[in-house]
Amino acid sequence: MRKLYLVGLVVFSLFSSSYAGDEKVYWDFTDGSTPKMAHFYPNPATSFINFTFEKTVDKSYTLQVYNFIGRKMNEFRITDAKITINLDDNYFRGLYIYQLRDQSGRIVESGKFQVNK
Repeated sequence: MRKLYLVGLVVFSLFSSSYAGDEKVYWDFTDGSTPKMAHFYPNPATSFINFTFEKTVDKSYTLQVYNFIGRKMNEFRITDAKITINLDDNYFRGLYIYQLRDQSGRIVESGKFQVNK
């Protein structure tokens, strides 16, 4: 079990670090906060998760959801201010990564949420 946990941790660190260096975004805000374009709830999620988007989010953006080992679970084109993802039998208990990508595929925003089934 420890070996499996260690392998998962190494895979996750490799997955997250490969995307972290792809682009650099510099924010200059006086209060030190970064504006969020996507908000999600509930966290942890059990049967569904909602993503709401700011008005400034371009309709050509896509929302991608990956599991802990980097497998793409879903991809949605942003057509509305809210997307609800039903956490079916393919979603197991654990950590998931979301990425908001622009039309060229660059990551605009990313984050993580937890599924607790």
